[in-house]
Amino acid sequence: MVFALVLTTGAHWAALQTVAWTTMLASNLSSHSVTEAVSQTFDGQHLCPLCRAIAAAKKSEKKSEALAPTLKLEYPPAAPMIFLTPPAQFEVLSAADCFAEVLSQKPPVPPPRAFSA
Repeated sequence: MVFALVLTTGAHWAALQTVAWTTMLASNLSSHSVTEAVSQTFDGQHLCPLCRAIAAAKKSEKKSEALAPTLKLEYPPAAPMIFLTPPAQFEVLSAADCFAEVLSQKPPVPPPRAFSA
């Protein structure tokens, strides 16, 4: 997952560019003063082969991103709305609660012994 994140953010180009600048600075320090070496490394006019390759790869990557077609999400048509209508004849039934009668009776005394044996 980290690898995919690095590739999508372009951090791999930054890492390669850092390597290229470090190599250029080291080679420039061997033949120039520190000030001249730093200015030649970062001025953009004295590119090394790695810097040229990175720039070309970045350009080709941006071209391929520009040419990639954007996908348009298409949804199926929505289903028609459903309306529930009551029947023409509607009767309210009386609520005969048979459980209320059972709950109002007292338990038999003594309790049944059928399950204890």
